[in-house]
Amino acid sequence: MYYKHLLVNNFRECLSLMQVRLYNLAKKLLVMTLLFQLLQISVNDSTAVNGVAEGASEMSLSFLDMAVKGGWIMIPIVLLMGIAVYIFIERFLTIRDAAKEDDAFMNNIKNFILEGKLDEAKSLCNNTNGPLARMIEKGLSRIGKPLNDISVAIENVGKQEVSKLESGLATLATVSGGAPMIGFLGTVMGMIRAFYDMASAGNNIDVSLLSSGIYTAMVTTVAGLIVGIIAYFAYNYLVARVEKVVNLLETRSTEFMDILNEPVA
Repeated sequence: MYYKHLLVNNFRECLSLMQVRLYNLAKKLLVMTLLFQLLQISVNDSTAVNGVAEGASEMSLSFLDMAVKGGWIMIPIVLLMGIAVYIFIERFLTIRDAAKEDDAFMNNIKNFILEGKLDEAKSLCNNTNGPLARMIEKGLSRIGKPLNDISVAIENVGKQEVSKLESGLATLATVSGGAPMIGFLGTVMGMIRAFYDMASAGNNIDVSLLSSGIYTAMVTTVAGLIVGIIAYFAYNYLVARVEKVVNLLETRSTEFMDILNEPVA
């Protein structure tokens, strides 16, 4: 009904982010191909013993060591991860509280209205914390005016409440798209460093010479994708929760208007 259009832009933003992400992944595949060619050059100058030693050291590489290998570009990625986690937890708790509903609330409002006890109904709304109570309270304050005015007043309050629930979701969507792009930036920087080291070494190319740039390229890509994927799923989960609250508010506001339209016995 009249709240759902508030979520349309969010879903369009999701589709746009998916297109950007697919485009970035295509670029990363090209980068992987270049890295594979570089490794082939390096392997020709390496011995089997060195290969075994490198495999053993890779197995003992910790997550912290891997993050350090990514260089300074890991700092904004970690910050984005912290922002995404904070927004998700804060919004999850807020939306969960907004979705709570007292089963007897609307029944009490209906009884108070039919009995002409508007002050008691307003008091009940003031003592109940939640978007639904604030919407109904606004409708009660407009009783005596045309029903269309009451409906518009409730709708306006509903828009404000939905806007509060969606606060921070745009930032979360930005993180889901920005983190992989920052990771790709690290990939490009790592590739530049690897090519520079390769050019400086001339014909004396080995894996250890190129490892620093390749580490930066691979680690930042993985970190950016991890943060982007987590933020993307968190964003869509919260959007789905907001939509459920919107459906609840629409249902209860319609029920409230039906109460006002009931003939007095």
